[in-house]
Amino acid sequence: MNDPLPLNGKSLLLVDDDELLRERMGRALASRGLVVRVAASGEEALRLAREQPPELAVLDLKMAGISGLETLRELKTIAPDVRAVILTGYGSIANAVEALHQGAENYVTKPADADQVLEAFHRSGVISDDEAPPAKEAAIHTPSLAEAEWNHIQQVLADCGGNITRTAERLGIPRRTLQRKLKKLAP
Repeated sequence: MNDPLPLNGKSLLLVDDDELLRERMGRALASRGLVVRVAASGEEALRLAREQPPELAVLDLKMAGISGLETLRELKTIAPDVRAVILTGYGSIANAVEALHQGAENYVTKPADADQVLEAFHRSGVISDDEAPPAKEAAIHTPSLAEAEWNHIQQVLADCGGNITRTAERLGIPRRTLQRKLKKLAP
């Protein structure tokens, strides 16, 4: 793992197709000492990265055009030392594992604020303790095992187009067990 980076003056590329979130978070991260550039798409982000490779990146997972993970993959070829956090509205185990496999330092579920993004960088050792945002117990929600299982089941079910039999096969559990789990209320 690389040594923690000081925040002041570090370049950060923020990529999100939600204009309001992009502008709000961009201003908040800039107010904390980062030099922030924003992009509305993966394609725009890669163009900006070719002009000036960023040290840090915050990427939305689901965007029109190329996804955040595809953008991260390409960004790593342009700037191999870039340290990235993925923003996702789909907080599932599968998404988190895939983001980490693609080279992300961490991921944050939406809605997120600048402190949560900086905390994700801090938990990964990317930024120092002195520059970490003050701890807010309620700000970062760690899912319970039941929530994580529920999210994973929902993600696999969506990937299988709602087909219970295929989902059960992918999860390696009997179909009836899956049906019972789905009848329970979400945690």
